[in-house]
Amino acid sequence: MRSGYAHVAQIPTRWADNDVYGHVNNVQYYAFFDTVINQWLIAQGGLDIHEGDVIGLCAESHCSYKGPFAFPETVEAALRVGKLGSSSVRYEIGLFREGAEEPQAEGWFVHVFVDRASRRSTPIPDELRRALEQLEVQA
Repeated sequence: MRSGYAHVAQIPTRWADNDVYGHVNNVQYYAFFDTVINQWLIAQGGLDIHEGDVIGLCAESHCSYKGPFAFPETVEAALRVGKLGSSSVRYEIGLFREGAEEPQAEGWFVHVFVDRASRRSTPIPDELRRALEQLEVQA
């Protein structure tokens, strides 16, 4: 349900998102996941995607499709943190139609934070951790 998420971002679909079957292609759902996560990290956590010492790399992802979207709908991407570790985070995402309570898709996405140069795992910086803690939702 929508109320189980800490943050919601609106993401407009694009003409090019639709496939020949007249709905948003499944690969775009992962782009919605990436968008809501990285918007939050940049805006709330100060993530510098171009020159920061620490970056997040996707280690794992999953999506369960429940219903379609189609252009020109706006996707409401809901975000929460399911597990916050020392160098990794598991996000949980629900993709909703505008105002709907039940998601069209649900999934998860794991970021491992690494040193940009060495690509070795590194602790989540304090500013990012504080932003991620805001997304934790108690069951």
